[in-house]
Amino acid sequence: MQYEIKGGNFPIVICQLAHGESMITEKGSMVWMTPNISMETVGGGLGKMFSKAFSGESMFQNVYTAQGPGMITFGSSFPGRVIPVQLTPGRDFIVQKSAFLASETSVQLSIHFSRKLGAGLFGGEGFIMQRLSGNGTAFVEIDGDLVQYDLAPGQQMVVDTGNVAGFDASVQMDIVKVPGVKNALFGGEGLFNTVLTGPGRIWLQTMPIVNVANAIRPYIPTGN
Repeated sequence: MQYEIKGGNFPIVICQLAHGESMITEKGSMVWMTPNISMETVGGGLGKMFSKAFSGESMFQNVYTAQGPGMITFGSSFPGRVIPVQLTPGRDFIVQKSAFLASETSVQLSIHFSRKLGAGLFGGEGFIMQRLSGNGTAFVEIDGDLVQYDLAPGQQMVVDTGNVAGFDASVQMDIVKVPGVKNALFGGEGLFNTVLTGPGRIWLQTMPIVNVANAIRPYIPTGN
């Protein structure tokens, strides 16, 4: 599979497939393709379907297979970036639960739960995430732009929860209270922050979709 990412702030990824190669997507993100690409909708087994429903994801996936050399394009659902993730056995990557766009069928997608109670109780979107594993290329959506840091063992970064886009499976995630009652109540930064602890790379996004929703909510008409 060869690919090219285009589109600026409204990105697409164009994938060139050889005969028999397949791509998979959860969200029906295909925007155009050559007519020799066939589609099959699969559920992935009853257990996986229930786990996806629990996490708020679609219970079904679409598999696109080239019948001869072909092309298929996937589009993002929000202004930002489409980033390729190269996966190898033993090096999983964790992303926010809405980030997965498409991948080669050799990539496995599963639910990731934070191991720490704080993240489970207070992490919001950060509690249920997606784990990418296997051997191949996956494409993820980033809200806004992307900043990457490589954390050394024990090195930490404190992040607003919505800005966490992804991290290596070797990175530990926890949720901490904003220190000080006055800071928490009047600081405007919420009550909790996410702490990411290395070793491993972390991906931070600059414009979480939830922040956009909160910004435009006062301007949405209500009632009649």
